[in-house]
Amino acid sequence: MSWYSFRPYVSVAERRRNAEAAAKKLAAKSGRALAPVRLTGRQIASTFWGKAWCDNLEAYSDYANRLPRGRTYVRNGSVIDLQISRGRVEALVQGSDLYKIAIGFRPLAARRWSEFKARSAGKVINLLDLLQGRLSKDILADLTARDTGLFPSPKEIDLDCSCPDWADMCKHVAAVLYGVGARLDDQPELFFTLRGVDLQELLTAASATATAPVPDASGIGPALAGADLSEIFGVELESTPAPAPASLPAPAPRPAGPAKRPRGKRAQVRKKGSRAKPPRSAPNTTRPD
Repeated sequence: MSWYSFRPYVSVAERRRNAEAAAKKLAAKSGRALAPVRLTGRQIASTFWGKAWCDNLEAYSDYANRLPRGRTYVRNGSVIDLQISRGRVEALVQGSDLYKIAIGFRPLAARRWSEFKARSAGKVINLLDLLQGRLSKDILADLTARDTGLFPSPKEIDLDCSCPDWADMCKHVAAVLYGVGARLDDQPELFFTLRGVDLQELLTAASATATAPVPDASGIGPALAGADLSEIFGVELESTPAPAPASLPAPAPRPAGPAKRPRGKRAQVRKKGSRAKPPRSAPNTTRPD
């Protein structure tokens, strides 16, 4: 009599068909759309957050012998639903049967989070750069540091699966953990949700600490003196026209005096038939503006 009972082998193609059928049935029954893990190729993750998550899992010998089969399951579409919330991941994995997986993550220790925010102050000030992993090497190394970073260690993870496998890290759980890495490729903000910390706190702390340099008297640093700022920064800077000089007030007009008699020869006699010139008025001594 055998002490162990083995379930019949189910091929990858059959397991995929079973997974798709189970997903449709559950979606119709629950009235909500499932969130399956679908990979476009052999690579599970391709972005910083997804790859860093998978690398962190593989760095611990506790998980080494169970992770390979989990990669096979997540690649063939066996994870038909994966939901990430604060400190918890719930999933459905289709194997020889449909299994429910629940993985708990202890919140990041407050002291560890505060120390990381202090070290990152002034260095992480852009949300897009943070979520895309476009940070300095020092910050990336600090994020993934084994004892002081933000990624969980095995002692911070509680695993549970409804399958009959006695091991905590069964292949279904391993598939879900890899599925989290794949999900972080598309939604990296879920990492902070899972770790129980507020992403905005990191940006707020960085912005509050960052200080802008005070310009010198000339308004620009010596390195930029005489440089074309439009070419340096790659933008068109609108030029502000210089204000027109204020016009001087017009001088007060002089009082008109008596007309002076012209000196020299007497006025010539007008030619016959010529029109008489109008009488000359007193000269205008007012200066033009």
